[in-house]
Amino acid sequence: NLKETDLTHVKVGQDTVIQVDSYPNHVWRAKVESISMATGAEFSLLPPQNATGNWVKVVQRIPIKFKLLDSPYEPPLRAGMSVVVEIDTKHERELPSFIKNALAWVK
Repeated sequence: NLKETDLTHVKVGQDTVIQVDSYPNHVWRAKVESISMATGAEFSLLPPQNATGNWVKVVQRIPIKFKLLDSPYEPPLRAGMSVVVEIDTKHERELPSFIKNALAWVK
């Protein structure tokens, strides 16, 4: 599940690199297979309820499905393993304008 704020340019079919904490020297190649139409909270048995007057905005997480590109020599993966996922969206996030302006003074 990825943060909704990290999904701006993510699309089905994009190349992905996955690293698993259990195998620090190994990289899996994958592609984005699907992006859920709802947050993970919508699918839980007991969805969280916001109390009346609770105005804290919580970043939601969206389930993403990846298709691993098969290789016969990959170490075994198990459900629940912690991973780091890098999706090549072909976009870079820009610095906010106030930081760009501050850096312009440094030159």
